[in-house]
Amino acid sequence: MEDLLVRTEEELRLRNLSPKTRKAYLQALRAYFQYKGGDVSTLETENIRAFILQKLASGAAAQTANVHLHAIKFFYRDVLRRQESIRIPFAKTPSALPTVLSREEAQRILSVTTNKKHKLMLSLGYGSGLRVSEVVSLRVCDIDRDQCLITVRAGKGKKDRITVLPSSIFSDLLECTQSKGGSDFLFESERGGMLTTSTLQKVFMQACKKAAIQKPATFHSLRHSFATHLLEDGTDIRYVQELLGHSSIRTTQRYTQVTSPSLKNIRSPLS
Repeated sequence: MEDLLVRTEEELRLRNLSPKTRKAYLQALRAYFQYKGGDVSTLETENIRAFILQKLASGAAAQTANVHLHAIKFFYRDVLRRQESIRIPFAKTPSALPTVLSREEAQRILSVTTNKKHKLMLSLGYGSGLRVSEVVSLRVCDIDRDQCLITVRAGKGKKDRITVLPSSIFSDLLECTQSKGGSDFLFESERGGMLTTSTLQKVFMQACKKAAIQKPATFHSLRHSFATHLLEDGTDIRYVQELLGHSSIRTTQRYTQVTSPSLKNIRSPLS
């Protein structure tokens, strides 16, 4: 079994998939191998179907079940080179609206954050629409203060993109970068090197608690709020798509569901 997992990881690396994806696939395959037992090289569709159904019955989210199915299909198709099709449909995932902070809530989160480095990181999430992984990966050379731009290198999908840099944080950024070289991380951990994403998530959650935010927000809500507030200000959705790095305009269009001015102007009959 371990040999097969090693072969799978090699195939995943050849495709330059992210460490997060590789880890998820390998965990899913390990779970399936343990469930199947015996000769895992034998493709048995009914056995796979039973495994996925068991996952769903035990409370696994549809997205989690789909990751397991993706991993199993990858294993048989790309590792063992099996020609048989695994005709099992993916589970329908719920279409949840993004959690968006109001402008006032976003400002409250920033105002209660007294640590300058922490405030800068949160400001980049909201003011530049960066993912938590993108904030901790930033290097000094990625900041262009002259043009008010940030270069996000190898973001989601291994794509580079350009996004805006809020001028309100220039002075704090300058102070943060004074003693650093271009290749240094913008925000280093106390031990040196890149901060972990979990550290920044904790910073955000602590700020939400201090700001009395009641919404089920995560750091990614800052990115959602960035997109929503740009659309509310009349920014063309195609530009918002580019700033966020979305491959499809449909991904960006979901923000129109939470920002429609016409909906917000409707008064309830009970008002």
